[in-house]
Amino acid sequence: MVVEVVGIGADGWAGLSTAAQEVIAKADVLIGSARQLGLVPDGTAERRAWPSPLSEALPGLLAEYRGRRVCVLASGDPTFHGIGTTLVRLLGASAVRVIPHPSSVSLACARLGWAQEQVQVVSLVGHPTELVHPQVQPGRRLVVLSWGARTPGEVAVLLTARGYGASEFTVLEQLGGPGERVTSTTAEAWAGEVDPLNVIGVHCADGPVLSTAPGLPDAAYESDGQLTKREVRAVTLSRLAPVPGQLLWDVGGGAGSIAIEWSRHHPSCRAIAVERDEERLKRLERNVAALGAKVVAVHGSAPEALNSLEQPDAVFVGGGATAPGMIEVCWAALRPGGRLVVNGVTLETEVLIARWYQELGGDLVRLDVQRASAVGGMTGWRPAMPVTIWSVTK
Repeated sequence: MVVEVVGIGADGWAGLSTAAQEVIAKADVLIGSARQLGLVPDGTAERRAWPSPLSEALPGLLAEYRGRRVCVLASGDPTFHGIGTTLVRLLGASAVRVIPHPSSVSLACARLGWAQEQVQVVSLVGHPTELVHPQVQPGRRLVVLSWGARTPGEVAVLLTARGYGASEFTVLEQLGGPGERVTSTTAEAWAGEVDPLNVIGVHCADGPVLSTAPGLPDAAYESDGQLTKREVRAVTLSRLAPVPGQLLWDVGGGAGSIAIEWSRHHPSCRAIAVERDEERLKRLERNVAALGAKVVAVHGSAPEALNSLEQPDAVFVGGGATAPGMIEVCWAALRPGGRLVVNGVTLETEVLIARWYQELGGDLVRLDVQRASAVGGMTGWRPAMPVTIWSVTK
């Protein structure tokens, strides 16, 4: 069984290639959204609108039509944030044939005159608006894929609250179709109703910088004091070595700073933060939202809470290292090539780290940080508690 996937734009049937039209015309079954099905002329094919929730129903739906010629309609380019990728993951590349249409991103860049390779794409389809945060930087060009008519207003509010209200803000509706409309203003001036089928172009103005490099200011986090401080955080993340597409466990999450900055490194980086204190967990979740991170917060005590989690590529133990079995569980869970980093400030944790360092090797450093502060009418150095950092690769 080969599932054929045809990308279709707002221009409908007339905008399809001859090859795409032939695939649709010969299909026994057409599957797509009600809007997409309405863009193609009536024929003999059975029509089936996508069920909800799609991810759970998709395998059964495909099994139901096994042996018949199935054509799936998708918006734009089906392998760009689309159903084509999902089908390939489920069935394998040899069982899926994709006929792409220009994506909404390529159409938006064509209208705006932007170089597509210099644009950062942010998909908010099924995702919180806060995911825009890490990409908001001075001079950056963003194309935001909307999740309906409310998304432009939500993005405009976020930009304005971040101090980027002067950013050029363009909403492009029904791209490529007869109802196409392009509206340009600034984020702070945006007001209006739009078609649910829209994308947003943002040319960021100058504004406050929150880099995606490790070591955000401590003030960027809401904290009760359980926060890995800026300089230590930067060194710790350099040892964890974030890699696009990889997963981190942040054990003893506290304010969530390590997990958050890991996930801000690249849009495909993910993290799971485990925290046993309910109030800290809520605070961690607020920090995740405020900084636009892909972090799942888990309430529980480690190492027991780690047993059911997805296998990690890196593990950070920032609290509770002395709990029985903690290091053993974290080390066993790591994928080959995975990185384990343990920070300690107490003598008990240092003794534990020294023992594991002797057994597994790795890198052992002690970090002392001093900050300038007022001493009477002058300025002197005030030392923070030294931190021992052990890192090892499996």
